[in-house]
Amino acid sequence: MSTFSTRRTALAATGVAVAAVLALSGCKSGNEDTGPAKSASPSAAPSQSASQPATNPDPGYSSSASAPATGGGAAPAGAAKAGQQFKIGEQAQFPFTSGSTKGTITLAVTAIEKGQPDDLAPFKLGDKVKGMVPYYIRYQVKNVGTTDLSFTSVGHIKGHLGDGSEAQDLLVIGKFDKCPNDSLPKGFTNGQVTTGCAVALAPSASTTVASAEYWGDPFTLGKGLTWK
Repeated sequence: MSTFSTRRTALAATGVAVAAVLALSGCKSGNEDTGPAKSASPSAAPSQSASQPATNPDPGYSSSASAPATGGGAAPAGAAKAGQQFKIGEQAQFPFTSGSTKGTITLAVTAIEKGQPDDLAPFKLGDKVKGMVPYYIRYQVKNVGTTDLSFTSVGHIKGHLGDGSEAQDLLVIGKFDKCPNDSLPKGFTNGQVTTGCAVALAPSASTTVASAEYWGDPFTLGKGLTWK
């Protein structure tokens, strides 16, 4: 069961600019890449039918690829391996797939920043997120291959709590200034760099999101790349 395949939920037009959906954790088999949800229009909000969780330093970090540019989806020399752990800010290079597009990127989680419970208020999730604290997983992506990766998406990034268990994911639909997460920009060719952000939720103020995992293709959840 893919975590991403459980995240989708219908949106109803009720007049808010941003929406969010909780995403189920713990489904560790499969790695379906459905990509991120498309940005909602200013009239999109969560459907009332989603009554139970469908449970989802700043980008000044600069990097350059240490390995030569590699095209297609072939694993480059020195590619990161499943289960490998990195320090915050450290780059991992690997073959990248988004839909039918294949290339090579470096990815670095640059920060895991604690937010405030009130940050979740615009999503109007009520008791579903009561007591939870958002953490913002900020990351940097560089295209080090020969494929144009314009408009593809680097999803499949989740947080882990201090005890190693999975943090609750929050799938944001629309513009959320505290944690922008758009598709890779137009003209994202070799050497281009951009930043993104994913939201993870700690269940209480006494717990923390201590690490982040990328588990997109060619990796799987629980056997991905980890930063802490």
